[in-house]
Amino acid sequence: MTGEATSEATASGPEETAPESVSVPITEPSGEVAASESKGEEQAQESQEPQDPASQAPAPTAPAVTKPAPPSEDVPSAPLLLTVEDVSSSSVTVSWEPPEKLGRLGLQGYVVEICREGTSEWVPVNARPMMVTQQILRNLALGDKFFLRVAAVSSAGAGPPAVLDQPVHIQEIIEPPKIRVPRHLRQTYIRQVGESINLQIPFQGKPKPQASWTHNGQALDSKRVNVRSGDQDSILFIRSAQRSDSGRYELTVRLEGLEAKAAIDILVIEKPGPPSSIKLLDVWGCNAALEWTPPQDTGNTELLGYTVQKADKKTGQWFTVLERYHPTTCTISHLIIGNSYYFRVFSENLCGLSDSATSTKELAHIQKADIAAKPKGFIERDFSEAPSFTQPLADHTSTPGYSTQLFCSVRASPKPKIIWMKNQMNIQGDPKYRALSEQGVCTLEIRKPSPFDSGVYTCKAINVLGEASVDCRLEVKASATH
Repeated sequence: MTGEATSEATASGPEETAPESVSVPITEPSGEVAASESKGEEQAQESQEPQDPASQAPAPTAPAVTKPAPPSEDVPSAPLLLTVEDVSSSSVTVSWEPPEKLGRLGLQGYVVEICREGTSEWVPVNARPMMVTQQILRNLALGDKFFLRVAAVSSAGAGPPAVLDQPVHIQEIIEPPKIRVPRHLRQTYIRQVGESINLQIPFQGKPKPQASWTHNGQALDSKRVNVRSGDQDSILFIRSAQRSDSGRYELTVRLEGLEAKAAIDILVIEKPGPPSSIKLLDVWGCNAALEWTPPQDTGNTELLGYTVQKADKKTGQWFTVLERYHPTTCTISHLIIGNSYYFRVFSENLCGLSDSATSTKELAHIQKADIAAKPKGFIERDFSEAPSFTQPLADHTSTPGYSTQLFCSVRASPKPKIIWMKNQMNIQGDPKYRALSEQGVCTLEIRKPSPFDSGVYTCKAINVLGEASVDCRLEVKASATH
């Protein structure tokens, strides 16, 4: 019997059974109802007695199904397995199976009807029967709640409908919140005092999540920090950063009892103060010993070292002797006999050198040796000597793009020839390097080094009496805090 009914439906309607998309009326329900259903309702109304108007009030349960027409072999039976396939925030997809009995006159299609909760009126979704077994009802509003039924229709009229047991509720689909922290904010975010801070953190979630920020676990200072949160991101803005703005900022995104968190560490730094004090410890021969104390204010970050300079009292010009030097004591050698010197020391961090330096108040006088008359028969001493380094090269770490210098001191008579090498290869004449030798102080300047300039550097001094060499390792790498 089922096989015959199926063939009849195929003959009387189109063969395709693709899901049909139908827009559902949201405001006023359409008064257009399938003719077969109207006929069934008229027959049912003739058999019903007048009812009390109070009894017609909407019931909280499913609305009463209109009584079908008297059993007839001409009309099909109710569709089978009426099921809700999918519900989104604006649509619902329902499907069903053909009825067991298609009727003698053949199946013309199906009519889908809905009845909104709180009413008793069934409104047809499709005015004409459609030969499909699946339909998508679109353009539904959030919060809609309605019952749904499907009836098979033949030329003799509509058969009994299949009704969903439970109402369909259109509600927004919840997408759990998720925060996507940009790569450059996954490590400490460093800014200088006075610069602006502008953090844009994207997030996901439906419906719109609620975003909130904290600073070191406390509420933000609304006078200093501005926050603007949209549907897909949250922006934290500080116009002029201060050191007190340093710390951990945590973004929390909440939605329907779910939440996601992300933390961003911010460090606001500035130039350090100068060393607290400096002292000229001793002067002997052509040497002077200095000692200083670290600055009271490091600028809210660690120091990269100290820069030591000297100035001849006659000229007043300052020359750098040591840079990014970490100890707080040093010996400055090869000072000129008969001259007097001042010394000063700068502190240095990621922001640069301190705005001022701490200078010695005392002058370092390099005394001349006493001159005595030569007795007869005095043999003049030969001061010739092979080269020897009085101050070796020190291992050094530099930042790419910032010129750096290597220093050492050599003693020899006659004046030695100075040769610089990198990894045992002579670099004389290479425009990237500039070698200076003055009063025994040998300097190699490396202009804007890159990581390829890392290696072992050697300074070799040669004269007729011999040779000597010293070496150091230079490492050029980006700072870990950048």
